[in-house]
Amino acid sequence: METKWWTLVAVCVGTFMLLLDVTIVVVALPDIQRALHASFSDVQWVVDAYALALASFLLTSGVLADRYGRRLLFLIGLVVFTAGSLLCGLAQSSLMLILSRAGQGVGGAIMFATSLALLGHSFRGRDRGVAFGVWGAITGAAVSLGPILGGLITTGISWRGIFLVNVPIGIAALAVTRWRVEESRAAHPGRLDVLGFVLLTFGLVGLVYGLIRAGETSWSDTGAITALAVGTALLVGFVVAEGTVKDPMFDLGLFRKPTFVGGLCAAFAMNGSLFAMLLYLVLYLQDVLGYSALATGARLLVNSGALLVAATVAGRLSERVSPRWLIGPGLLAVGAGLLLMTGLNGDSTWTDLIPGFIVSGLGAGFVNPPLASTAIGVVEPERAGMASGINSTFRQIGLATSIAALGSIFATSLRSRLGDALSGTPLAAHAGQILAAVRQGQVGAGSTAVPAALRGEVQSAIRSSFAGALNVLLVVTAVLALVGGVASALLIRDKDFIHRR
Repeated sequence: METKWWTLVAVCVGTFMLLLDVTIVVVALPDIQRALHASFSDVQWVVDAYALALASFLLTSGVLADRYGRRLLFLIGLVVFTAGSLLCGLAQSSLMLILSRAGQGVGGAIMFATSLALLGHSFRGRDRGVAFGVWGAITGAAVSLGPILGGLITTGISWRGIFLVNVPIGIAALAVTRWRVEESRAAHPGRLDVLGFVLLTFGLVGLVYGLIRAGETSWSDTGAITALAVGTALLVGFVVAEGTVKDPMFDLGLFRKPTFVGGLCAAFAMNGSLFAMLLYLVLYLQDVLGYSALATGARLLVNSGALLVAATVAGRLSERVSPRWLIGPGLLAVGAGLLLMTGLNGDSTWTDLIPGFIVSGLGAGFVNPPLASTAIGVVEPERAGMASGINSTFRQIGLATSIAALGSIFATSLRSRLGDALSGTPLAAHAGQILAAVRQGQVGAGSTAVPAALRGEVQSAIRSSFAGALNVLLVVTAVLALVGGVASALLIRDKDFIHRR
């Protein structure tokens, strides 16, 4: 087999693993929580540590790859990701798992930043279109198959298996990359923006930490307020710095292009709405409705299946229909689907989610295919890497900040609703124990804090309170998707595209 096809194999395997690990972990979180005695905030960090590392290292990795070699950086990314996966699988505490997930994210960012550059160097003409098409299909499959694969592995082996399965695959990809992939570098690589990297990384960490801490304690907590203030200040400093350095990782000039900004709004809204909401839907399906990881993954196939079908159609339409008429209406459909899931109560079943799963999945499928082309279609070819990287970074920022913010809203709403449900009842005397269990994220353990005769009432109160809090999140994420849909439809313009067809 020719070298270029080995390159495609290596890149697709690496990309599949790194994107799969965005969603595969979600259905395993309740099992992880029980095994490691993790709190609700720990669960959020398991997802956010990965997303934050991806967001922080993506653009910097691209610059390093252009300077020192794309194959070399891809190899380093594979090593870091595989080692991180091994450490995740061996983790004995939530802290070790969170740190290992961050390591995975760093490796994933390096691989993702170099993937398209490796393909672009190896393929020309018609073969390049084939290679990019295969890569695009792999990315869509990875995101869609994550929940069901996570359920299969978690139920069939254990939650550790979702990480350990990456080890042999990563080693095989390492061998292919080392001996079958050609090295390439940029003729005129940019300078490393160290200041921008530091400000962005610590700004995002501060912001997410503040949001999660506010959910643990309260919005008046000094630590939460301080973290939010410092994080915001650092991010403002990042914007200022990017306007002054010679080779910025974020070229602020791109933000003068309405279509580029519209694509960023869509990227943030897409990951910040439906994809962030999946975490809380999984907790509802498992902790409240009592489904196993496999059963949960199977039910989420309704959503991911609709996404795959719509993505196939959108891919064919993208050459004939303006991106604004795919991305804008797609996000509006995501918002409508999330609203269709509202109205949950203590007697709801998973079938009440089906209409919303289908509509939101179809909407997401129409958004994703044209989103990447929107980012790079409005810039010159030599700036396409940065434009694509910024778009991908906004996706991960949307996921990380939304999960943190939703967690804070959810925790506050759940405690308030449960406190109201318990007051004035025989359960009031045990309210402190029940709320303490729920505060730590041990929703199922709340009923064990009371005498056996009262556990049925506690379960009913928790079930209805959880459903009510979930309704709040569904409305919040629906609004985000709807606003993103309107913004992208207004901002994305055909005349901005340099390479429209």
